[in-house]
Amino acid sequence: MLQSASRVDPTEIAIQHLRERVLNAPPAPAPVGVLVDYTNNRVAWVRDCIEWGEGGGPTPYQNEVLAKFDAGQRRVAVRGPHALGKTSIAAWLALHFALTRDQTPGDWKVVTTASVWRQLSLFLWPEIHKWARRLKWGMIGRSGPFNDRTELLDLILKLKHGQAFAVASDNPQSIEGAHADHLLYVFDEAKAIPQATWDAAEGALASGDCYALAISTPGEPQGRFYEIHQRKPGYEDWWTRHVRIEECIAAGRVSIDWARQRVKAFYCSYEEIGENEMQTELERLLGVRLLKTTALFSNRVLGEFASSEADGMIPLAWIEDANERWLDLEKADQWGEFTCVGVDVGRGGDASVLALRHGEAIRELRRYGVADTMTVTGYVAGVLRGHGGHAVVDVIGVGAGVVDKLREDKQGVEAFNAGGATDWKDRSGEMLFANKRAAAWWNLRELLDPANGHPIALPPDDLLTGDLTAPHWRPSSGGRIQVESKDEIRKRLGRSTDTGDAVVQAFWTEPIAEEPPFRIARISRSGTRRDRTRETGLTMGGRPVVIKG
Repeated sequence: MLQSASRVDPTEIAIQHLRERVLNAPPAPAPVGVLVDYTNNRVAWVRDCIEWGEGGGPTPYQNEVLAKFDAGQRRVAVRGPHALGKTSIAAWLALHFALTRDQTPGDWKVVTTASVWRQLSLFLWPEIHKWARRLKWGMIGRSGPFNDRTELLDLILKLKHGQAFAVASDNPQSIEGAHADHLLYVFDEAKAIPQATWDAAEGALASGDCYALAISTPGEPQGRFYEIHQRKPGYEDWWTRHVRIEECIAAGRVSIDWARQRVKAFYCSYEEIGENEMQTELERLLGVRLLKTTALFSNRVLGEFASSEADGMIPLAWIEDANERWLDLEKADQWGEFTCVGVDVGRGGDASVLALRHGEAIRELRRYGVADTMTVTGYVAGVLRGHGGHAVVDVIGVGAGVVDKLREDKQGVEAFNAGGATDWKDRSGEMLFANKRAAAWWNLRELLDPANGHPIALPPDDLLTGDLTAPHWRPSSGGRIQVESKDEIRKRLGRSTDTGDAVVQAFWTEPIAEEPPFRIARISRSGTRRDRTRETGLTMGGRPVVIKG
């Protein structure tokens, strides 16, 4: 059906004309001694002024974003899955703006900010440096590359009439103070940028040659980036683009295998599709029909805003915060002292997982495709010999053999009986738990809750993230909190939470309650008992062992 003329978007017509005229045309060499004016022709600038390898170039959706700016759009917001090339778009726009505006009257600024400083220092600005090394300087009108001492530094680009620089998103004053004749704002990982930062930028974007790019994988359906994509009142001047996973696969940015594996890793419910059944494009690529997706899959693979389930154990946003803290620790190489290793011993084809805890961080996850008692014991004993500390081992099933062998070898070990009873209470002192598994999972939930202020750090591992967001909880008939068992999760979603359980155990400290510690009396040479006690660092039945006397 043809669309009525009154409903045709003039901007879309302009983009279509631009594509026909520019995107598909071969580069046209400029006359000798004459430079092409790329000021408002970003598509052609990226095509002509960057060295591309054989078959290289922007994807169709990247060109579409560039073309929107060329057509006069001043505010653009892009969301989509991981690896679609968002940061490349930001780097191209920053370099184009700096180099073209430095040749025009007036001053200019490019302000880059992100939800965390690490995103600027480790991703966006290294991307700017990468593409700067591939520029065709003759096409741009410069005699050579940027000077790495006076022009392109780590987080700043200084040219004759302006500069591009990084600003922390928790410093609205610096954002608000960015005024220039020509201005570009880049909001990277925009989903978590504070509202005050967005508001601070509004004043500078009110007039002049000013533009804004907001890019991110989506998260919870809240915040300014979400409101922009929902076209909430007041944000109609933003053009929004949702890049679908199908487009990323078609462009070669994301592999089909990666997308298929995330279906399982992120605990989606799915079914196989028969040969003659109708299939959507996504179903054809994945090879399955999705019955239910998790927030994790929706955010990171489908590029959709989604909330964690109300009865989910740990919200995805809390885990992502812990991932950021882990990455900061890794960069600084400032790990705490080794504390313990959480051990989930595989059974029924599951992997055995070791979670090495240093201070408040899980520094490393180790997975072994074995459940043999002696082999797993050897792995755990090696960790304890190398680092000290103790092990918290799942004692159910084959794990019992690992506990017995470690005790026989005089290694520090705590047996974690997931089904055992516990009197542990939550932070409020009001909630009790059906078993030790429920208490231990709730303990990690409270440690990760931003309101409680614990600096827990977790590695950005897809299997771990999937495991921690998968379990559901419910109040039992006796008024105690119950968390899904591994067998229930396996039945519901197809695999068990081995990695998550190892991490949960690593942060579990068995409460002593009212029971005194086990004491071993030491008799003095005179035959009398001494009154002093000394901690041994060992536990028995979950309680510390001290030497008395």
